[in-house]
Amino acid sequence: MKYVSTRDNNKKVTSSFAIAHGISDEGGLFMPETVPHLTENDFNKLCGMEYTDRATYILGKYLTDFSEDEINYCVKSAYSGSFENDEPAPLKAISNNTQMLELWHGPTCAFKDLALQLLPYLMVTAAKKQSDGKKIVILVATSGDTGKAALDGFCDVENTEIIVFYPSDGVSHIQKLQMTTQAGKNVHVYGIEGNFDDAQSGVKRIFTDEKIKTVLAENGFVFSSANSINWGRLAPQIIYYISAYCDMLNQGKDLSDGFNVVVPTGNFGNILAAYYAKMMGAPIKKLICASNKNNVLTDFINTGIYNRNRKFYTTISPSMDILISSNLERMLYILSNGDSDYVTELQSSLKETGRFEINKEMKEKFSSEFYGGCCDDEETLKTIKNTFNEYGYLLDTHTAVALCVYKNYVKETGDKTTTVIASTASPYKFTKSVLSSISEDIPEDEFEALEKLSQITKTLVPKQILALKDRTVRFDEVISKDNLEKAVLNSLGI
Repeated sequence: MKYVSTRDNNKKVTSSFAIAHGISDEGGLFMPETVPHLTENDFNKLCGMEYTDRATYILGKYLTDFSEDEINYCVKSAYSGSFENDEPAPLKAISNNTQMLELWHGPTCAFKDLALQLLPYLMVTAAKKQSDGKKIVILVATSGDTGKAALDGFCDVENTEIIVFYPSDGVSHIQKLQMTTQAGKNVHVYGIEGNFDDAQSGVKRIFTDEKIKTVLAENGFVFSSANSINWGRLAPQIIYYISAYCDMLNQGKDLSDGFNVVVPTGNFGNILAAYYAKMMGAPIKKLICASNKNNVLTDFINTGIYNRNRKFYTTISPSMDILISSNLERMLYILSNGDSDYVTELQSSLKETGRFEINKEMKEKFSSEFYGGCCDDEETLKTIKNTFNEYGYLLDTHTAVALCVYKNYVKETGDKTTTVIASTASPYKFTKSVLSSISEDIPEDEFEALEKLSQITKTLVPKQILALKDRTVRFDEVISKDNLEKAVLNSLGI
């Protein structure tokens, strides 16, 4: 299988090239030239497998220049012993037709672990195939969860350096502690004066800066990415949607009418993975895209106009505080039937004017597949409270956005189809916000708040979050959003 760039479909590369390089030279994103289709026989096989074997089977359809042994090694190394009860993506029913796909039982308590425990193994394997001998420099812009998951995944991985940029005032206290206390000789973390979009734009600018790339090459380095712009980050996310379908079949659920998927998203990667699962043959009926007050995706789904020229809100669901959704570029390529010139035109318009509008045919296709909805912080907190009171189930602030939007979707459409909601983080990553929904007394100290939330809800604080209390902050530097290039060179001793 070959991979093409969203901005130049004449450029065709292997999966190992796409993973090792992360992004195409002209700024486009790599994506598979064709999507493999799973037959009924394939799904029957998958239903009889454990998660790790499902992962190996599905990745084998995409990473065709990796051997089966290489894929199996990467998957087993990433997932064995890394997740609670060795279940990376369990389903938890909260009603007859609604199930939570819990994606936060990994080492950093967020859904990013499902991809970022695996990506380092894929990347090292891919780099060996490229055989250029250079050390890989992983650049990461994060709105909170990707940063820690990438730091954890790449910590002391051979022949790599990882540099993470996060909005200094745009992540939760626990998220910040997870990043700034990270161990490892090859890790570097910087807060920036700005928001996630500033960090993401800065990283993309570095990726396409020929002068910086030349300097790195002269010093034996090459850039890659752990953000979901890297196909090796997105592909593992497809697995858990297909796995959820298999788990529901094993439960005996009647899915003859398909099932809906709800995803809280800012960068469009996690819901795009669900769309790939649908294209592969999982009978997903509707993809429900849930946004917080930064509702640029909701407006785009409903109007076909993408406009980032709007107020940016810092919310209690910070991992979704995004106005430039990078992975939407891949969706535009799909919707335009692979017209890379048109995608380039749209992305140029976004860069130059802050907006673009897709054509009528693309609008109709997009709105037929996706539903867009949003909710604000007040509705988010109300959803956490009501869900806990009704079901005894504790939501984090992002999953609460998803459930709120889903309930609004049901009211609007009357659609009672079986639904899977992507539960993307442990509520203990956003303790004070979650606690404020069910108690008026919020301790000032973060770890006292953790204990109180645990006592009230009779749920356990993840041990990896409790362990942060005694860890020393290693990285406390906050830089201007215009100084990312300098920080990269300083980190690498250039």
